[in-house]
Amino acid sequence: MVTNNLSSYGAKDIQVLEGLEAVRRRPGMYVGGTDIKALHHLVYEVVDNSIDEALAGACNSIIIIIHEDSSVTVEDNGRGIPVDIHPEKNKSALEVVMTILHAGGKFGHSSYKVSGGLHGVGVSAVNALSEWCEVRVCREGKEYFQRYERGIPQEAVKQIGKCDPNKTGTKTTFRFDRDIFKGDLDFKFETLAQRFREMAFVTRKVEIRLVDERINREVTFFFEGGISSFVRFLNRNRNVLHPVFAAEKDVEAIGIEVAIQYTDAYAESVYSFANTINTIDGGTHLTGLRTAITRVINDYARKANLLKDADPNFTGDDTREGMTAIVSVKHPDPQFESQTKVKLMNPEVQTYVQQVVGEAFSTFLEENPQAAKAIVQKCLTSSRARDAARKARDLVIRKSALESLTLPGKLADCSEKDSTKTEMYIVEGESAGGSAKQGRDRHFQAILPLRGKILNTERARLDKILSNNEVKALISALGTGIGDNFDVGNLRYGRVIIMTDADVDGAHIRTLLLTFFFRYMQPLIEQGHLYIAQPPLYRIAYKNQIKYAYTDAEKDRILQEMGVSAEKLNLQRYKGLGEMNPEQLWETTMNPENRTLLVVTVDDAAVADRTFDMLMGEAVPPRTRFITTHAKTVRNLDI
Repeated sequence: MVTNNLSSYGAKDIQVLEGLEAVRRRPGMYVGGTDIKALHHLVYEVVDNSIDEALAGACNSIIIIIHEDSSVTVEDNGRGIPVDIHPEKNKSALEVVMTILHAGGKFGHSSYKVSGGLHGVGVSAVNALSEWCEVRVCREGKEYFQRYERGIPQEAVKQIGKCDPNKTGTKTTFRFDRDIFKGDLDFKFETLAQRFREMAFVTRKVEIRLVDERINREVTFFFEGGISSFVRFLNRNRNVLHPVFAAEKDVEAIGIEVAIQYTDAYAESVYSFANTINTIDGGTHLTGLRTAITRVINDYARKANLLKDADPNFTGDDTREGMTAIVSVKHPDPQFESQTKVKLMNPEVQTYVQQVVGEAFSTFLEENPQAAKAIVQKCLTSSRARDAARKARDLVIRKSALESLTLPGKLADCSEKDSTKTEMYIVEGESAGGSAKQGRDRHFQAILPLRGKILNTERARLDKILSNNEVKALISALGTGIGDNFDVGNLRYGRVIIMTDADVDGAHIRTLLLTFFFRYMQPLIEQGHLYIAQPPLYRIAYKNQIKYAYTDAEKDRILQEMGVSAEKLNLQRYKGLGEMNPEQLWETTMNPENRTLLVVTVDDAAVADRTFDMLMGEAVPPRTRFITTHAKTVRNLDI
């Protein structure tokens, strides 16, 4: 039945968004959203243009300055954006680039053979999402200028002075629009520094300087060794099995670079780049690298009689254990999965990378028999351990299936079955577990108490990990599987919350759990399912008032607000969750209306990988240096 009260739908209802209004209406389509990640993406888009100048051989210096008001300046010594009149738009090319989507010098291949900012929406999208933006261009001894407010030019491009005739370049300054990026969002120095370090590694001999005037910090990156330096950087706390293998070749106008080094670690550390952009979801270049490595090692092991006829071939898992590798491609026409460029899709790249790595790595193994033997031995050990791990994993799965539908006996499950509404608390110790079980909302909150500290998974292979009872209980409770068998679709609880004591032991248990999740269930972190509970440090009672403080500063503020001397009130410092009765634990740490949860994120997988390796791995000196350096800034230290 058709009703007459439907709103009309005619030509007048079709909206045409002029200029950059589409970007302001739907920022997620252009920079991935309006969160902290998208905010940093604004800077990356502008810097990508400078990197493109470097790739064209026209720039060797990029300076990024975060000013005290959180405006950002990006300056390069490239050719400078053209300022002459565009033949079709009848306005300065600078204004066209800054205000029209899909405008730029990167669609034809005459100006840029290779470019990272290929969608052509980058700098214009940044302009649209900025409260204001100013661009200065030096070309042919003259300095040109234009200012924009929320993407709208405030005047025509004009010459404002002269430049050194030998100087060219572009200087862009913008301040993000707080009407778009709401809340207390701001740029993080470390996040930007990590990104620019990667850019400098994959764009050798280009100096990238980051200055933060808010905190008076500065860092400069310059690497002559390119991605070989990157591999050495990642492996500096590990025991390596051979010198870095590196190969570089152009195939059909596509530049391909790889660097590989095996270590005695158990995890794989592989990163892929396309036109200097870190493709965190991989793509065809990463597939080509992995396929070639496995094939070459199997061929060599058979030829050298290191694999017997009865032995099965190494799997990809066997050949990747302990491998640190970088693959970087420079493609004139890259196809990315989305504007945020997290996955490379060009099918031909897989074939070319396979070809380059296959030839060069095969030659490397032939010419370096000692390195080759060490690599094959590593794969053999990995293969045997993986077979043992598979048997252990199958045993865990079979055993779990028989034990109450895969649930460990110590788990206090919830009644809700919709995983989007449920959460599981991983609690330290039986005492806290008892309080949590009594204080929780049984409808949607499950409790898994762990006895003591779980295994340090950074120093153990999967077979040993799967023999640990606490780890087995954790895997069974979550239902996702582990490692390459991980399937987030089987996750039984939408929020997985680590709840430990606010002391050194609690912090250690939390770190052990985070190491396990990062190494074997990383998608749980990447998709925002992992949280850390924040129990209070203090209970402050005076007459009929009871308040909780989560930091020392908050405790001092509450005491000041009460206006009562410390002797007259009851101040309790919690050393553990077990000291709270169930009602207190619910009220402060588990009630969604009152609690504070910290979501666990990974801004930069390469840095996280190195940090876990340093803090939880075998090598002691790097850990000692880290503790000595950061001792004065430590918080919550038990005395």
